Amino acid sequence: MKVVDMHCDTIAEIYERRKKGENLDLRKNGLHLDLEKMKKGDYFLQNFALFTSLKNVERPFEHTCRLAETFYEEMEANKDLIGVVKAYEDIEENWKKGKMSALLTIEEGGVCQGDLMLLRFFYHLGVRMMTLTWNYPNELGYPNRLASNSSYFPSDGEDDAVHGLTEKGIQFVEEMEHLGMIVDVSHLSDAGFWDVIRYTKKPFVASHSNARALVPDCPRDLTDDMIRALSERGGVAGINYFPPFLSAQDPKADRSAYQSRISDMIRHMKHMKQVGGIQCIGLGSDFDGIHGDLEMKDGSELPKLEWAMRKEGFTESEIEAVFYGNVLRVYKEVL
Repeated sequence: MKVVDMHCDTIAEIYERRKKGENLDLRKNGLHLDLEKMKKGDYFLQNFALFTSLKNVERPFEHTCRLAETFYEEMEANKDLIGVVKAYEDIEENWKKGKMSALLTIEEGGVCQGDLMLLRFFYHLGVRMMTLTWNYPNELGYPNRLASNSSYFPSDGEDDAVHGLTEKGIQFVEEMEHLGMIVDVSHLSDAGFWDVIRYTKKPFVASHSNARALVPDCPRDLTDDMIRALSERGGVAGINYFPPFLSAQDPKADRSAYQSRISDMIRHMKHMKQVGGIQCIGLGSDFDGIHGDLEMKDGSELPKLEWAMRKEGFTESEIEAVFYGNVLRVYKEVL
């Protein structure tokens, strides 16, 4: 079954490990994702995020550009296997040539420093999707955050039900629609989600978010109302494989013991199907940005999820929709 995955942090992981002296590339490595694993897993398209933590780098814009340089170096070195996507037609052209596709994204809209010129710069650089926030407030809006008794993520920031997009954030989502760049609401506050509904017209995505009804203490997941609204807009939420987004985990436990189970992914899919319909579900692994005891340990093992969905009663057309069809529909409309 062909795979379209809306989010991974592999480029950032390669970049950081190279800085530490490791000889690492995209073709074959020990990470969750490399091109050999993707071929084995029957990948059709992978979104590669340029991830920047605003509080851990001195020059976020420069850091993101260096990540982009790493991405394009790997694309050039592996152009026999994978091609960059800047328009929907590029996906079709890569398919005809027998290649996988790579779509460049940004995780953390704060790297644009509130400057629309920098947003347009990244668009011209090839970025076609962007999360408006990560885990810190920025010029565009406020992040979602986990409950105050959780240690999974930083808890600074204001009440996510009140503080949404800033005026600059509203300008950004409008310009993103104008450019043909997909708005990604994963990590965005609840109020920010509803602002995106209010100030946009096209489909958008939550590239790596699950159903909050099944993990009530995890605001990084979507409420049922959000799932319905996303679906009505024609958007898609990508099932995230990170254990705390799939099921309740002990925040005091060793993070390497967190359990990511396919049965929980299926549970979230069934709930989201009931709430918003099969058309709003995709995949957003968060590979190389997550940790724990993963039942699908890397990209080569996506057939495990396909088999489990079939065993749980999903039809062939529903599996195809989740694995690639729904996301490609959004890309065809927006890119």
